Amino acid sequence: MTATDFDRMVVLHSEFLRPYAVSLTHSQEDAKDLFQETMVRALLNRDKYQFGTNLKAWLYTIMRNVFINNYRKNKKHRKVDDQAPESYIYTMNKTAQNDGWAHMRINEIKEAIDNLPNVFRLSFELHYTGYKYQEIADLLHEPLGTIKSRIHFARKQLVENIER
Repeated sequence: MTATDFDRMVVLHSEFLRPYAVSLTHSQEDAKDLFQETMVRALLNRDKYQFGTNLKAWLYTIMRNVFINNYRKNKKHRKVDDQAPESYIYTMNKTAQNDGWAHMRINEIKEAIDNLPNVFRLSFELHYTGYKYQEIADLLHEPLGTIKSRIHFARKQLVENIER
């Protein structure tokens, strides 16, 4: 099968994805973006499609995975509205906040992390910054179980080292 034949086949079988995109996103604009991203991924990954298998199922899977990845990405980067409603402006408590205690605790936590043994600290910091266990294992060329136990022991040491 040539690349143009595959492209034509994907485009012909893509219309069933539009209602699925709307059902996932509950928004016409987001559904258009999801549909477009799915089509791009399908066309770029044509070499991963096994001819003779169910093309619809393959496209559904791509769309679902794109939706899940976008959801996770957006969950980490939530948008904060910087406009306070007018009712908050007039009913706000006029007391000042003292963040000194919070800053002291953050410094204490940073120091406790820095004092972890290097073998635990590296795995913990990678996990804390958002890497998944398997990604850390691949990056450090270590077994998955080793990474999980290092992160577990790092957390346990942090809890012991930080005063409650």
